[in-house]
Amino acid sequence: MGKIDTGTENVLAEVLSGVVSKEHIPVDSHFFDDLGANSLTMAHFCARVRKHPDLPSVSMKDVYGHPTIRRLAAALDTAPAPAPASAEIEAPAPVPGSTPRYFLCGALQFLVFAAYCALAGIVMDRGYEWISAVDGVADIYLRSLVFGAAVFVGACLVPIAAKWLLVGRWKETDFPVWSLAYVRFWTVKALLHANPLILFTGSPLYVLYLRALGARIGKGVTILTHTVPVCTDLLTVGAGSVIRKDSFVLCYQAHAGRIRTGRVTLGRDVYIGEKSVLDIGTTMGDGAQLGHSSALYGGASVPAGERRHGSPAQPTDLDYVRVPPSRVSTLRRTVYGLGGLLQMLVVYVPVAVGGTYLLLTVVPALHTLLDPATGDLGSAAFYGEALGFSLAVYAGFLVLGLAAVSLLPRLLGTLLRPDRVYPLYGFHYSVQRAIARISNVKFFKWLCGDSSYIVHYLRSIGYDLSYVEQTGSNFGTEVQHETPHLVTVGSGTMVADGLSIVNADFSGTSFRVSRATIGPHNFLGNNIAYPSGGRTGENVLLATKVMVPLDGHLREGVGLLGSPAFEIPRSVERDSRFDHLREGAELHRRLAAKNRYNLRSMGLFLFVRWLHWFALSVIGFAAFDLYGGGGTVGGLLIGASLIVGLAFSTGYYVLVERLITRFRPLKPRLVSIYDPHFWWVERLWKVPDNHLVVFNGTPFKSFVWRLLGVRIGRRVFDDGCYLTDRTLTAIGDDCTLAAHTKVQAHSQEDGTFKSDHISIGAGCTLGTGALVHYGVSMGDGAVLAPDSFLMKGEEMPPGARWGGNPAVAPRHA
Repeated sequence: MGKIDTGTENVLAEVLSGVVSKEHIPVDSHFFDDLGANSLTMAHFCARVRKHPDLPSVSMKDVYGHPTIRRLAAALDTAPAPAPASAEIEAPAPVPGSTPRYFLCGALQFLVFAAYCALAGIVMDRGYEWISAVDGVADIYLRSLVFGAAVFVGACLVPIAAKWLLVGRWKETDFPVWSLAYVRFWTVKALLHANPLILFTGSPLYVLYLRALGARIGKGVTILTHTVPVCTDLLTVGAGSVIRKDSFVLCYQAHAGRIRTGRVTLGRDVYIGEKSVLDIGTTMGDGAQLGHSSALYGGASVPAGERRHGSPAQPTDLDYVRVPPSRVSTLRRTVYGLGGLLQMLVVYVPVAVGGTYLLLTVVPALHTLLDPATGDLGSAAFYGEALGFSLAVYAGFLVLGLAAVSLLPRLLGTLLRPDRVYPLYGFHYSVQRAIARISNVKFFKWLCGDSSYIVHYLRSIGYDLSYVEQTGSNFGTEVQHETPHLVTVGSGTMVADGLSIVNADFSGTSFRVSRATIGPHNFLGNNIAYPSGGRTGENVLLATKVMVPLDGHLREGVGLLGSPAFEIPRSVERDSRFDHLREGAELHRRLAAKNRYNLRSMGLFLFVRWLHWFALSVIGFAAFDLYGGGGTVGGLLIGASLIVGLAFSTGYYVLVERLITRFRPLKPRLVSIYDPHFWWVERLWKVPDNHLVVFNGTPFKSFVWRLLGVRIGRRVFDDGCYLTDRTLTAIGDDCTLAAHTKVQAHSQEDGTFKSDHISIGAGCTLGTGALVHYGVSMGDGAVLAPDSFLMKGEEMPPGARWGGNPAVAPRHA
């Protein structure tokens, strides 16, 4: 072996010796099997190697692919050099934002929100007065139909009008956050997200809506994602294309304190898989495909007829359109779209409006709550009736909701045959969409998840869970599917959270449901799309954000990491240190204790959610009690109650979370899932936080994070980031956290729970859909590309630009 090889081996051995605390490191010893290292240890090793300027950058993929000093040194000596700095990379660090402009932007955003609430309050007030002027079910239904239809149409048209009035046509440009241009951008974005037409994703009506916003969309396009493109004039989609759910085609990018708008151009018959990201400046030619859990970075293109997968995307021969086409006429699309609209306007809206009115008026006990003349806000009767009303509605929702979720999808499921191809926009397509909507209701998964009781709930809606080896944490709180009756999960398998089971395939004209089977004794990390036909078998570790392979040999007894996936060890010594707690009498004792604790947590949060509903009921009825004879003042009071309700909800759940933590910060832990500390963390995860999406893109989001214990700097732009472990996270000044990013300071692997601090320096940027894992440190000004997975323990140097899954520094050939 030459001198250079020997020198590289010596340096690597010296670094690894310091990391694993061993004096001598044999160059042929396997990092994991012989030296007992784990992924966190090797992440620290990679960070130390990167500090040696005479060595190439080392990634975790390098370590897994070359798991000895000798093999790693040989690979590094032939590795491509680091990519040269581009003009963009050499750009100066983000200039600190203006604090006065930051507060002015927040004030303007609040005024916009207050105006929207005031308008909504006035409309509700006038509608209530108009409907209450008649008697009889038929008259109430007719007025509810007219009023509800008018409100629905207005709510659909206001965002379209606001876009054209405030912006006109979107152009490729950039502007700083917190500026007046940004206020216009945010206003349009917020209204688009509040548009009820989002309920029509998968329908031709949704395509018409995007066209009205300026998007150039061809004939026969199917869009299943609920994430609305904002800069619609910059979106072009050719005829016959398919965009699957949970994919992101936003046509803008938040980067270094600025919003950049850019084009996304898709040709004819393009396919975009689930949980994929298309950055600005991307193009895909006719017939091109992008697989699930993949990303096209800014400026990337896929030539016509070619296929890509991975993050960043790379060539593949795999055909992701796995269902043959059918004949779908324009008439069929038109009838389906109009049928859905009529169903909404004639059935759902008037029943909701009129039914609510009848409920509030025919129940004698509600007289005190709804009669403004009583002025009874300070009486015990007022609060007693509000208490009774909230209890009755809450209990009715629990009983009737559980019955509907358990029974209706089972009845509808008998109308679909597995592996049979159906045309889109027909009866069977309506059945499939209804099953997906009803069976994916989040409340009961939130209630039962992270406990033994989630198994019984999933079985009740149709999951085939074989013989269950109960662990007490078989599934998290977030799991979704296309149809629950074609899901099989093997015995002993555990799922962390964010699993999407893709058991329906779509083309531009057809769809097919088929069984998705996850083998026994698997462990699935966070944010995974698992398609039917996934090539994994027994005893597989599927790491967070992994792209489940659809080709190649059946993987068994291994771990899979990355997109596209590569093999890693199934488990390491650190992950098995608590295995003695997962068997025999000790497992029985601890599982019983965990079940009791989880049951108390479920009871606690049923009470917490009911108390929240009771308080909102009091706020709403108080507005009725105060508004007297109605009119504009009454409508403004109702609008004010909406603002008060949001403020109360935020403060209430902040208080609930801080009481659970006893106002103390979390500490890094490495424990078994049968340790009471983990049960307490599971309780903490159940604190509702869906209301936080209202604050996305505003200064108020950072304020709420501070209340929850996040150490967050000044002028942080949060466009939709989710922080799982608030008090373990530190974020510096002027950071940019793009939409749908996640900062997760914990991990669960089999029976082990791990958590650690995350430090994000000043001026950092997290791209759309990126995920940062525990134990990570990002230096000032570091940039993480869209859809990247920054693995546990990684250290990004200041100013670095990493990307990929797992994230690495760029190299060139």
